[in-house]
Amino acid sequence: MIIVPLGVASATPTATRHLPSVALWRNGEVHIFDCGENTQMRMLQAGIKRSRIANILISHFDIDHFSGLIGLLSTLQLQRREEALRIVAPAGIREYVEWNLNFTGTKLSYELEYVEIQEDIDEMRVVDEEEYFIEARPLNHTKFCVGYRFQEKDKPGKVDADKAEKFGIMEDAHFKALKAGEDVTLEDGRVIKSYDIVGHPRPGDSFAYITDTRYCPNSVKLAMNTNILYHESTFSSELAEKAYETGHSTAADAARVATESQTKLLVIAHFSARYTNSFLLLKEAREKFFPAWLATELRPIFTDPAQEKGVIKQRVFLKEIDEQQQGNDTNKKNDSPKRMRKRKKPAEGMKPRKRRPASTHTTGRSSSDQSSGRQNYRDRDNSSDYQTRKPKHITPRTPFDDFDRF
Repeated sequence: MIIVPLGVASATPTATRHLPSVALWRNGEVHIFDCGENTQMRMLQAGIKRSRIANILISHFDIDHFSGLIGLLSTLQLQRREEALRIVAPAGIREYVEWNLNFTGTKLSYELEYVEIQEDIDEMRVVDEEEYFIEARPLNHTKFCVGYRFQEKDKPGKVDADKAEKFGIMEDAHFKALKAGEDVTLEDGRVIKSYDIVGHPRPGDSFAYITDTRYCPNSVKLAMNTNILYHESTFSSELAEKAYETGHSTAADAARVATESQTKLLVIAHFSARYTNSFLLLKEAREKFFPAWLATELRPIFTDPAQEKGVIKQRVFLKEIDEQQQGNDTNKKNDSPKRMRKRKKPAEGMKPRKRRPASTHTTGRSSSDQSSGRQNYRDRDNSSDYQTRKPKHITPRTPFDDFDRF
């Protein structure tokens, strides 16, 4: 399972942040959580095929969270998609999509399956497939908003090959039946129990998507024991009152949810445009929970890096990687020996050019003038005005100040 943030801004995009959207890749299928403006363009840049989208899940009807939906549906139509597409959202999504399609005269070549979530639910399994399910719970925002949990179903335990050999199990059909939890009868009449050879079921990976909410118990329930918790951190604790008024969370709230839910990894996103340096929010989150990461657009997050790295190949590379490569090239150039231009020999009969003495520089200042200049600097350093003047404050530049990552 691979998580790729496509947009980490809140409400308004900036020069380096796009509107909210997250892509979840699993076994060739793509699931989109929120579909802000420019989502399909960011998918192209991330190397994620739009034709692989199986589900689009909208958290609520703030315009920044679903403004890219109609454009994405139109693009899939132009690509001649045939498979059905499921859209999960609060009630009213069918009316919104059909009105826009009718207004533009667009006829889709594929079917849309709507799952509309009513406001009176406590919990709802909106998607239930053979290998995974998606659960929705209401959150605490200024309008009806839901969070989602993507949960893989338990995987079969591993087969003990040594025990299987002792029992005389050699056929593939027997191995499949045992892994499925079924008992197997051999040719000699012996019955082999599944639990004698197969280990305990392995829990599947899980991902929680929680955005636009104050702290609430449902956030903890959705994130309980997840591999990755993707939680909004619109404000810092200094603006806790504003966060509560607008129905958002601070970085400390996200860390609190991560601590109570015992998640393995916290990823914060949905940053207010006022924070040009989002590492301030990361620092606040890490003071209360670790490990905590900063969601970086187009940078994938893996649950199993050994198996998943290289599956998604980006078409846009991060700027810092390019700069690092350029830095290595410049270092190589600097390490090479300098080529000195050979001095031409004077022609026969010509006298060699004389150099000027060091005392008479090109500025025309003599050595006495230079010494007097140094004395003036000493007088300035010893003056009372210069000593009492406050030094100019210079903010040290950190590697986090470079926000143009592409």
